[in-house]
Amino acid sequence: MDAPRGERDPPDALQNRFHTERANKERRWQLLFTQYTVNPFHPVHMVARKPMSWHENIQEPIDDEFLNLLHRAAEVPRKKYSEPQTESQEIGWHTTPLVPFDHNDIRFYFPRQTTEITIHGYPAPRGEKHKD
Repeated sequence: MDAPRGERDPPDALQNRFHTERANKERRWQLLFTQYTVNPFHPVHMVARKPMSWHENIQEPIDDEFLNLLHRAAEVPRKKYSEPQTESQEIGWHTTPLVPFDHNDIRFYFPRQTTEITIHGYPAPRGEKHKD
């Protein structure tokens, strides 16, 4: 039979051991943070200061470490890291061509060709009419 409402049976010893082991594993990987800063990767919305307020018009020294964090966060990933950090960054990471580009080499240089068939389509995007 079920226990009356509000009363429960004591937890099973095996279940208790599982909960204890899980709590110990979670405690092992917890980090205690004691120094907090503003997240440089999160945009901050600035609010205009009140011009007549005396405590907001006090000049404060500039924190160089915080400015360096902000400048580093604003850089593009190729300047921040020497290698791509994610799979999607691998696409387009190396932009230098493997073979030097030569306009005389017909294997890699395909200039736009103009023929009698294609000539009628070129003036249209510029708004000009083709004269027959």
